Amino acid sequence: MSPLLIAFDGPAASGKGTLASIIAADYGLPFLDTGLLYRAVGHVARERGLDLEDAKTLGEAAQFIHPTLLEDDALRGREAGEWASRVAAIPEVRAALKQFQIDFAHQSTGAVLDGRDIGTVIAPDATVKLFVTAEPETRAKRRFLQLIKANSALTFEDVLSDIRIRDERDSSRSSAPLEMARDAVLLDTTNLDIEAAIEAARSIVKARRGGV
Repeated sequence: MSPLLIAFDGPAASGKGTLASIIAADYGLPFLDTGLLYRAVGHVARERGLDLEDAKTLGEAAQFIHPTLLEDDALRGREAGEWASRVAAIPEVRAALKQFQIDFAHQSTGAVLDGRDIGTVIAPDATVKLFVTAEPETRAKRRFLQLIKANSALTFEDVLSDIRIRDERDSSRSSAPLEMARDAVLLDTTNLDIEAAIEAARSIVKARRGGV
């Protein structure tokens, strides 16, 4: 039997990362949140004062992103998400990170990855592809409840604006835009709580694997 490779794609705050990590645990597979790679590049760019218009320098910086950098809690905040969205639109950055993701996806153990272009670019040969989404307002509410704990001045309108801007940027970029693979299964979590979303994802994976 060939290695089990599962791709989760979708917009920001759709719940794909949570679902992907749970499915990975279910099957004992290594898991990669590819968004953290772009957050790490954005974080490095901000820390070094790099110009976001300097695609060549950013592409070079992306080549030296190491997995240990992905453990930094600073990558999980609102600002890191904004920087990630901006650097992810740069073709040189995407090219620099592409092989790392492909190698992770195609290891002999199998793998689970979540991102924006896993099923379309990184692993078009994935065993199972899910496209997880939800209405912008629902996603903004989820993200707001996560971020308000660390930033009491944050408003729901701020987060919703961020979500809409990131959606537009992710969908309209020239390099590997956010889009649903033709053979992916759509999972809309707008009206699902976390337990229902998990069960729906599990059912999709089992169905695609012939009930296993």
